[in-house]
Amino acid sequence: MADRSLSRVVCTSAKAGLADRLTKDIRAAVADTGAKSHTSVALYDRTTGTQCTYDADRQYDSASVVKTIVLGTLLRQAQDENRELTSTQRALATKMITKSDNDATTALWKQLGLGRIKAFLRLAGMKHTAPDEKGYWGLTQVNATDQLTLMKLFTSNNAVLNKHSRAIALDLMSRVISSQRWGVSAGAPSGATVHLKNGWLQRTSSGWRVHSVGAFTGEGHDYGLAVLTADHGSMPTSVKAIESIARKVHADLNGGSTHSHSVARSQNVPTTSDGSLVPVHGQ
Repeated sequence: MADRSLSRVVCTSAKAGLADRLTKDIRAAVADTGAKSHTSVALYDRTTGTQCTYDADRQYDSASVVKTIVLGTLLRQAQDENRELTSTQRALATKMITKSDNDATTALWKQLGLGRIKAFLRLAGMKHTAPDEKGYWGLTQVNATDQLTLMKLFTSNNAVLNKHSRAIALDLMSRVISSQRWGVSAGAPSGATVHLKNGWLQRTSSGWRVHSVGAFTGEGHDYGLAVLTADHGSMPTSVKAIESIARKVHADLNGGSTHSHSVARSQNVPTTSDGSLVPVHGQ
């Protein structure tokens, strides 16, 4: 494990002892994920002034976590045009986020166009996120840093997304269907509202890309967590790795107590790819 460079876990916090605890626990969880796999972590907690990263700039195929970017672009378009989402857009966005529907995503991607999506990424400051130029939206290149940037935009006052847009995004991410509520939700405080999006893509070479991104709000909670993985041997193994990290993070941020969201999901997750390797022509 020497080549895993666990010293790259960097945490800072305004709360005494928290950064050291998170650093130790994230290192331990990552060390258990396997020498040939890749894992990236990014965390913020506004309540305690905490930030953590581990290999957060590594690039990954996005799989379905790109759908939060599509949602952000759609909401920004409606803002720019001073209107609500149309009923069709609202229905497609709901399917895209709550059920990870690929046809809905393709329809919105084509409607928005690659130029508008890139413009949103620039506006959002997601400098290292790059859509696939051949039109495969599931191969958008993402990293944990930029994924967490988007969670911050969804959960705080900013010039990119207004209060109404943010409320729509968080509402949809809080209504993800039960079979997809694994990942960074594991171990979350029972009183928190979990806003979640996952992605899981199997490539013909190098194994799985499995990611989980979320924000946790309500009852004094205000934090976000992104865990991106690649090259694990199976979908359940990937989810287990993500959930191990998530449980440690939630426990450290919330006094080490056990919470109702801590039940393992890794035995009930899909075993087939999310189908996000879909080409969009004429984008």
